[in-house]
Amino acid sequence: MNNQNNFKAILESLLFAASEPLSLSKISEILGLEAPAVEELIEELKNDYLNNNRGLRLLENDHYYSLVTAPEASSYLQKMIKVNFEGELSGAALETLAIIGYRGPLSRAEIDEIRGVNSYYLLRTLLIRGLIEREVHPQHPNTFIYRLSSDFLKFLGLSSVKELPDYKNFQEKLKEIIAEEPKII
Repeated sequence: MNNQNNFKAILESLLFAASEPLSLSKISEILGLEAPAVEELIEELKNDYLNNNRGLRLLENDHYYSLVTAPEASSYLQKMIKVNFEGELSGAALETLAIIGYRGPLSRAEIDEIRGVNSYYLLRTLLIRGLIEREVHPQHPNTFIYRLSSDFLKFLGLSSVKELPDYKNFQEKLKEIIAEEPKII
C-alpha cells in the first residue's frame, strides 16, 4: 500500500471514528499534511464511495467533513431506527442511563472510561429518545456533558436525580472510595 492509500485509509478511519464532523484544518493537523493534500485525499475518498456503489458517502459542509449513509439505504435505515428507538432499551442503554443518573453530569470520555467501550451510539439513541440532555462543559468548551433529561425525570415521577433509589448512599460510598488512598500489598 503506497503512502497516498495509507493516508486515505487513515482519513476514512478518522471520519468513521469522529463523533462530529471534522474540519479541514483538524484533519490536516492530525495527518501532518497541508490542506491541498488533504482536499485531494477527501476528493479521492468521496469518488471511491460514489464509483463503487458503497453504502457510505463523504459529506462536506463548509470545510467540515463526515461520513454519512447513502441515500438509497434510507428506507432500510428508517426501519432499523424505528426498531431501535421504539423498542425496549438494551441493557447497555440502561447501564448508561444509570451511570449518567448516579455519576453525572459526565462527558462522553468519562462514560466511555466507566463502561470500557465507546458509548457514542448509545448516547445518540438516548438523546433522540429524550432520556438525556447534553450541554457544553463549563470548563471545556469543546466537550459536552450529559445528564438525565427533565422529561425523563418527570416520567419517573422525580423532581431531581437526588430522588433516584439509594442516590444518597451511593454518593456517600463514592466519596469514601475516592478518598481512600491506594494500599500497597
